[in-house]
Amino acid sequence: MTTVQTVSTQPYPDQKPGTSGLRKKVPTFQQPNYLQNFIQAIFDSLDGIQNQTLVVGGDGRYYNREAIQIILKMAAANGFGKVLVGQGGILSTPAASCVIRKNGAFGGIILSASHNPGGPKEDFGVKYNVSNGGPAPEKITSAIFDRTKTITEYKILDASDVDLDRIGSTQLGHTTVEVIDCVADYAAQMETLFDFAAIQDLLSSGNFRICIDSLHAVTGPYATAIFERRLNAPAGTVQNGVPLEDFGGGHPDPNLVYAKSLVDVMFQDDGPDFGAASDGDGDRNMVLGRNFFVTPSDSLAVLAANATLVPGYRSGLTGIARSMPTSQAPDRVAEKLGIECYETPTGWKFFGNLLDADKATLCGEESFGTGSNHIREKDGLWAVLFWLNILAVKKQSVEDIVKEHWATYGRNFYSRHDYEAVASGPATQMMETLRGALASMPGQTFGKYEVAYADDFSYTDPVDGSVASKQGIRIGFTDGSRIIFRLSGTGTEGATIRLYVERYEADASKHDQDTQAALADLIQLADEIAQLKATTGRDQPTVIT
Repeated sequence: MTTVQTVSTQPYPDQKPGTSGLRKKVPTFQQPNYLQNFIQAIFDSLDGIQNQTLVVGGDGRYYNREAIQIILKMAAANGFGKVLVGQGGILSTPAASCVIRKNGAFGGIILSASHNPGGPKEDFGVKYNVSNGGPAPEKITSAIFDRTKTITEYKILDASDVDLDRIGSTQLGHTTVEVIDCVADYAAQMETLFDFAAIQDLLSSGNFRICIDSLHAVTGPYATAIFERRLNAPAGTVQNGVPLEDFGGGHPDPNLVYAKSLVDVMFQDDGPDFGAASDGDGDRNMVLGRNFFVTPSDSLAVLAANATLVPGYRSGLTGIARSMPTSQAPDRVAEKLGIECYETPTGWKFFGNLLDADKATLCGEESFGTGSNHIREKDGLWAVLFWLNILAVKKQSVEDIVKEHWATYGRNFYSRHDYEAVASGPATQMMETLRGALASMPGQTFGKYEVAYADDFSYTDPVDGSVASKQGIRIGFTDGSRIIFRLSGTGTEGATIRLYVERYEADASKHDQDTQAALADLIQLADEIAQLKATTGRDQPTVIT
């Protein structure tokens, strides 16, 4: 017989969730009662969980299985009626959102540190998603944090571990734990949105090759099931398709630096026609053509401009939403379509209200995340299928589609420079110094650039009226160029300073410039204004995208 244990505990002071939940190093989570405290704080902060359904899964990184066993026993002890858990403990973040929505679940717990490395000394994370399938809003994460500061006990069932590898139902006390196929619901949803027959014809034509790199992360099973089995792409199309606890020693971040092996393949003269990579938990994407990289900002704009070619979006878009640091390329599409383009703070939760209220259909961030109203998370493989559907209809190369887009709308030259693991003190001081200078900047001239506006971005949600302030420093110039500075909250040590640089070019004869060369004077100006090199002690950023 299983019994509920009430275990005494003491608070940890460092359990404040960030934009994507609580992220720490694995040894931190392995401290006595550390995970248990946070899970109990989640349950204590929610009303009406008795006999409800909870979804649980993660990206397969180190500590995923152990954490899931703890969560299952705590969910049972706290009165959930049913828990749906992905086979092997695996659920990509978009698949978890899909499963929550399809099953009318109360919410879900997703175990991931997204694009951060995994392993015994690397990163782990816990995030709570609400019943619409999206990340918990700030009022819930704030309540969770408040509870972590006063917690004195947690409840857990004294029971054997659940076999996570066998699909089927198990009883944990009065709670039914159902191990589900981690791919099935998600793949079925994709088939309702995209013309699988047209994509299959493209992939079976013999003159169109694709390469999908799952970076030994969560999308491996999804990509293999969808591309190789359902869409008849050749075996081996999906590379690094087996999820590993340490992601094979790699960094599961789909960008030009960390997905270098895919980039090398795509930039060969006889490389595949289309390439894509996704991240640790499957919500980000990188799209490449042969010898051609598509920026995430341009990707969102191209998808929006061509959305009616795709069955799920044939009736058009109600609006587009982009995070503030994302380039203004989607704005130009929205203007031509006569729809709104919303500028939100960074963090997918800000898109949730717009999607729920049907104010936006597509949304995206410059950090390789794109999605739509089909779920409430960004979705890496969805973006790949969207691109393939457009390619199947237009029968052009990736490069031709993007260059045709630039010819129509103009090109937003855009780049992000990341300075990772910077000492927090100097990074914070740099931002404070910039904030202090903002009021005097409008009207100032820096070289050929005159400042039109300078502010610390604040957002008022058009649906619920909530306000998010101090979301990033924007300096905009009269010619439409922008430089933006943010401190990122997705890492687990130090601070990451992100610099975003953007310049609009209408002249098609200048669209083939190298991006860094086209932005060189603005990059130099950003360093002068913020003293980036002096603050970081570095001549170059860690990553340029």
